[in-house]
Order: sequence, then C-alpha cells, then structure tokens
Amino acid sequence: MPIDAAKATSAEPRTTELAWDHKDVQLYHLGIGAGAATPEKPHPATDPDELRYTLESALHVLPSFATVAGGGMALAGGLSAPGIDVDLAAVLHGGQTVTVHRALPVSGRATQTSTVPAVYDKGKAAVIVLRSEVADGEGPLWTCDTQIFVRGEGGFGGERGPSARLELPDRAPDLSTERAIRPDQALLYRLSGDWNPLHADPEFAKLAGFDRPILHGLCTYGVTLKAVVDTVLGGDVARVRSYTTRFAGVVFPGETLRIRLWQEPGRVLVSVTAADRDEAPVLADTVVEHS
Repeated sequence: MPIDAAKATSAEPRTTELAWDHKDVQLYHLGIGAGAATPEKPHPATDPDELRYTLESALHVLPSFATVAGGGMALAGGLSAPGIDVDLAAVLHGGQTVTVHRALPVSGRATQTSTVPAVYDKGKAAVIVLRSEVADGEGPLWTCDTQIFVRGEGGFGGERGPSARLELPDRAPDLSTERAIRPDQALLYRLSGDWNPLHADPEFAKLAGFDRPILHGLCTYGVTLKAVVDTVLGGDVARVRSYTTRFAGVVFPGETLRIRLWQEPGRVLVSVTAADRDEAPVLADTVVEHS
C-alpha cells in the first residue's frame, strides 16, 4: 500500500529551515497577478496601492505568501512524509488554510515544523492532511493546513473525515469582481517553487487527465485573497487573520475568474468560478477572517 496512514500520522515532526527576502515576496506577488490591470485598477504599474505588492521600498506581504515562503512548499512536504509514496500524476490539492499569528516580514529566517495529523479514506481516493507550523526568533508566524487529494489510494479502511460544506448567504453578493489569468501565469507562478509539471508540461498534463496544463490551485488561492484585501479590506494585508478554501475545480491559464464576496462581521465569504466555462466552480467553502 503506497500510503501507510498509521506510519504517516505517528511519525516524528520534521523540521525545515526557511529563508526569504523581498525578491521572493515580489516574485510571488507578480505570480498571482500583482501589477496587472483589474476593473478597480486600470493603471496598476503606477497605482500607489498596487506598489505595496511590487516595490521593495513600499512592500507589504500578502499572507498567502506563507504557502511558498522559503521554498517550503506544503504540498511537497506532505508527499515526502514517512509512510507516503504516491504517483505525482494522481495528486491534486484538495484544500488550504493559512492562519496568521502576526504580520509576515518582508525578509526573514524561520523554522517550519511539519506533521501529518490525519489521512482520510474517501473510497476511491485518499486525503492527506499536512500541518506546517512556522516560527522565528520572535515566536509563531503562521500555521498552514494543507489537504492533498490522491486519486486511487483510498479503500484502506480509514476514517472518511469531515465533509461539511459552507452555505453561502441566500442573497446577492455584496461585491463581484473579475480577475484575468494570463496565458503564462502558471509559468510565472511556478518560479516561487511549485515545480509540478502538471502546470507546464502538456504531455504530463495528459497523463493526469487534462488536455492541457492547469493553473496551480495555490495561484488561484493567492489571486483570490489579493482581490479580497484590495476590494474589502482597504488594501491592508495585516487585517487578515485566516484564509481557508476547498479547491472545487481547475483553472486553465488564459481564463477569467469571477469572484463573488459576501461580507459578514469579522469575515468575508467567497465564491470563485470560471467565467469562461459557464461559471464552473473553482474555489468553494472559502472564508477570509479579518480584524
């Protein structure tokens, strides 16, 4: 059995040293669309609010940067855990949560501690839950919970795991906006450290069941958080407390995302669909908690 759930969940925590600087932050921001025109910012290259993502002297760090900081890719960490040996072509990102304990620094060094809290049996697939806790000399920085969906690896008799879904309000969204995904977006985003050929190599994408490469789920994740921060939180990245989503469908480079937002006290509920494919779901069960 490629997945030994008992071995994975009982393994000793693994630690990794992380380091990043302003260039890593800027590259990540460009990879999720910073500097590109949006309905709200038709001239982004000189927009003062946009420069906080692209200009080193004004830089703020979007909390979703935690998913790539220091090359500490949570997805890759899960696949290297003891008791786990799976085919990369069978792997999809199922869900992601980032909880921020304080504002992310523009540059830093930190220690990442990784564990596998659970491996769920979904019948025809397995879901590996990876937790990465990151701290520096001043204390905790962030916690990432990553769900990795592995096709064909279920049926080992484990717990099925939670299946609750978020109910969106029965009213029109408070705000709806669109974000265009560049045809080369995946090629740019992967420079932040996610080298899965599924997002660049057409032949590998076919092996995984897609007719062409797909966008990284975590790229969509970042694009969406940036849209929420820019349109609802006044561009203040420090207001984000946590951000969770379930990856409900794929995005192809060159498509347009439609992002709908419902505001509630202390949180924003989000729905993301592919505007070019009859509103096919992309992100679901998505919540940004904020101050």
